[in-house]
Amino acid sequence: MNQKFLNFMRGMAGQRLAVAVSGGVDSVCLLCWLAQIGADITCLHVNHGLRANAETETQYVRDLCARLGVPCQIFYWTGEKPATGIEAAARTARYRFMTDWCRENNMYALLTAHQADDQIETFLMNLGRGSGLYGLAAMRRVSTRDGVRIVRPLLDVPRAELKKYCDDNEIKYFMDEMNDDAHYTRVRIRQNRHLLSEKLGISDARILLAVQNLGRVRDALDEQIAQMVASVTNNRRAVFSDSFLFDPAPDVRLKLLGTLIQKIGGDEYQPRLNSLSNALDKLTHDCKFTLGHCTIRRLGDRILIVPEGSKTSFRTRYGKQKSKSEQQIKKE
Repeated sequence: MNQKFLNFMRGMAGQRLAVAVSGGVDSVCLLCWLAQIGADITCLHVNHGLRANAETETQYVRDLCARLGVPCQIFYWTGEKPATGIEAAARTARYRFMTDWCRENNMYALLTAHQADDQIETFLMNLGRGSGLYGLAAMRRVSTRDGVRIVRPLLDVPRAELKKYCDDNEIKYFMDEMNDDAHYTRVRIRQNRHLLSEKLGISDARILLAVQNLGRVRDALDEQIAQMVASVTNNRRAVFSDSFLFDPAPDVRLKLLGTLIQKIGGDEYQPRLNSLSNALDKLTHDCKFTLGHCTIRRLGDRILIVPEGSKTSFRTRYGKQKSKSEQQIKKE
């Protein structure tokens, strides 16, 4: 068993945990390791009904949990499926089932089996897209989705080690045929990633080190932005000067605006980078527009962000002295 995994899991000893298990090698190995260390876990499995052997996989996960003495909760994605974007829809449904269950059952965290190869592939995919800091920092070890803590304890563990453990211990797992479908960018990266090491000397370890370094910068920036956001928001309303937004460096401006919109609009994700860039351009002069279920307004040197449909007055109910821009609003 991987020592880095063991060290990480010590920090969650005694907590009630859910673990997402698809039946693939990564999640099957994670389930077995968690059972072996005596973690307080419940297995969550979603049958999407998209493959001919879906029920076979579901029954295997159920039987494996019975052998390990682990409670197992099965979800079925039923009803009409979308004609396009089926993978994204299935992922959304999967997380909805699992996070709803975790909230209802007071789980400390939902553990997923994303591992080191997934992290490298995500970095390279985002590099190909021209992503900035947040994309290149790839997956977080701990994040939040729908109010549930998502934990990825295998991000330091290569896929080969997980497969070897299962093979050596004759633990069955299923292969997803899409893992070999070169129509997907991630698969093409997986099939050709060895060239980075063989031709350029860029090892997986070096890529993971870069991702970890970028992650530390991201975390420090997140902390700074969280403090800035808290200083100007009150009851899902933010009012601040233009200098508050435009004095920081460009990357900080984008993340600051995105975080404010996400917090006030209540969306799971922040607006896309190009939408935020366009919003910043608009905010260089007086304007009013909507983005991320927010209404955003600038008048004079003041900027206001409120939930879409709310009043866009800069005045407060406390009768504080009005700024010059607020006095201009009164005349409207």
